[in-house]
Formats: sequence, structure tokens, C-alpha cells
Amino acid sequence: MTFIAKPKVHHPSLQKNEIGLTRRDYEGSITTLCAGCGHDSITAAVIQAFWELSIPPHRVAKLSGIGCSSKTPAYFLREAHGFNSVHGRMPAVATGANAANSDLTYIGVSGDGDSLSIGLGQMCHAIRRNLNMLYVLENNGVYGLTKGQFSASADKGSTAKKGEANTMEAIDSVLLALTLGATFVARSFSGDKAQLVPIIKAGLAHKGFAFIDVISPCVTFNDHEGSTKSYAYTRDHSVSVVQADFVPPAEEITTEYDEGTVQNVMLHDGEWVRLRKIAKDYDPTNRDAAYAYIRDRQRAGEVLTGLLYISTDSRDMHDQSDTVPRPLIDVPYAQLCPGSAELDKLQKNFR
Repeated sequence: MTFIAKPKVHHPSLQKNEIGLTRRDYEGSITTLCAGCGHDSITAAVIQAFWELSIPPHRVAKLSGIGCSSKTPAYFLREAHGFNSVHGRMPAVATGANAANSDLTYIGVSGDGDSLSIGLGQMCHAIRRNLNMLYVLENNGVYGLTKGQFSASADKGSTAKKGEANTMEAIDSVLLALTLGATFVARSFSGDKAQLVPIIKAGLAHKGFAFIDVISPCVTFNDHEGSTKSYAYTRDHSVSVVQADFVPPAEEITTEYDEGTVQNVMLHDGEWVRLRKIAKDYDPTNRDAAYAYIRDRQRAGEVLTGLLYISTDSRDMHDQSDTVPRPLIDVPYAQLCPGSAELDKLQKNFR
């Protein structure tokens, strides 16, 4: 459906932001993800956040790796700069781009497979460098593009589409980010737009690595073996003239609940996830307390959502490296490459 262009005609009464753009100006191409996918809800939240902050789309760089999640930058900010990297290498590309041009607003979209498996080392060093970017991890616990195998974030004991149980411990991206020293750590649910939009706005305003893990249910690979509504069951009990899959449209999952409360949310396969929204008196500046509280809620079978940690003294990669104040792309060539004589002077200091 990417060949279908969205109509460019806007209704004259559409609300405009401070720079005169409507929300439609922050959209991208038509999504090709499964109907009801949580990733599309995240896309809508990203569009809303950028529009509310009145960030010019052409001053944004959006980056991704490989996976269902990495397709989503095509669906927002069509006027932004974009780069789709190889599997797991998005943080390295973002680091290079940010090093050359620190004036752009950077957003990276990744998945639990792209970030916590093949790209784990890449993400770790982006956190360590405190790269100034918003990093959105769309977390569904499966490899959607390769037919629903367990990802590194799949909980121990959870079952896959074919019914096998996961025997490995999950990598919790939020706890990992806290351990590695991330200066902004949050978790949300794709269906809770009221919470997700402000968190994205806060992440965009943060100077440093802003990490948001978003629980985003997969509508395609929740039909486990044993279900009478699964593809496998239908094939076993019917005579097919062709071998084909059809992903039925499903309604996106949304919810609203107050701070400090727990909300049980039913997923598409009938299973439940328990979400707890942090209380108003929660202190997000205490890293150790945040880690302990997350672990405590995990033991209670809950997924903690909200702004979990933020550093009050965040120095990004450019501050730590003491780079020149203006972007490298604006520095004259003669200053970037002063010649062999200047290089000889520098080398004398190390002899």
C-alpha cells in the first residue's frame, strides 16, 4: 500500500501549531503493518508529540534498523531526513550523524530483536556515550518479520505461536538502560496515548540519551497452537485450494488509568498484562530506587509504566568530548583539515 499516496488536501479549519503546521504535516506514508498493530499507535503518538512541540520536520533525523518496528519511521514526518540501517546498527549510524550535525533532532525507532539481540552492543555504547537522541524501543516479544520466534525480551514461561514455552530469562531493556547509566528512562504502553505522548515530548526535550520502552502487542503471532481460531487449526480442518495466510483486522488495544493504580489489559490472544502507572510522589531522580521499584513490581507480576528515571546532570556526547559548539558540517575544511604541519605539532605532544 506504500504506492498509495495520502491526499495532500487539508481541511482549512485544521488546527495549526506555533510554526503554522497541522498534524497532517507530520504524517508519513500509509502504514503496511497489520491492522491493530501497536506500532501504529506509537506512530500516532510520535506525530502528536512532534506537532505539539512545533518541531520543524525538516530539522529532524529519523533512523531505524530492521524489523516491523523499523518500518514505522516511514509513517511519520515525511519531510524529515531518514536512514534505514542494517540489522542492529542504527545506534552507530545515529552516533555518526549526531557527531557531524548536532543541530538536528534525532529519533531512533527499534524493536526488541533489533536492539536486544543483534544490536545489543550498539545500543549499550549509545547509552554509554549519552548520545543526544530519543530512542524508542517498540517491544512485542517476538520476531514479527520472521514468523514470531521468541525475542530476547520474551518472558520466561511465555508460549510462542506453535505452543512451545520460552525457557530463557528475558532481557529487561529498562533495567539494562538504568544499569548502563542512561540519563532518561521510561516505559509505556502503545494503547495509553495519554501517557505516551507526554513521555515522548519529555524525551525529545531531554539533552542526552532518552530511552523509552513501549509495550506494543503483536496481533499476528498471538494465535497460539490449541486455539480453534488459529491458522494451523483452520488448515487442519478444511480443504484448501491455496496455501495462504490472512491476518484478520483487529482493533488496537487502548486503556486509561490513574497514577499509582494497576490496570489489567487483555491482549488479542486472551492473555492479560498488568500495567502499573507510577504514583505522583514517585522520585524519578533516584536511579537505585527506580531499579529496586521496577524489580519489586516485576515480582508482583506487574509492568511499571511512566517516567522511571531522569538525570538532573546530563552531559551528552558533545559535552563529554568537548567538541566545537557548531556542527562539524558547518566548520570550514581548512579548520577540519589544517594540514600536516599542525598534525606534526600535535604528534610531538605524544612523543
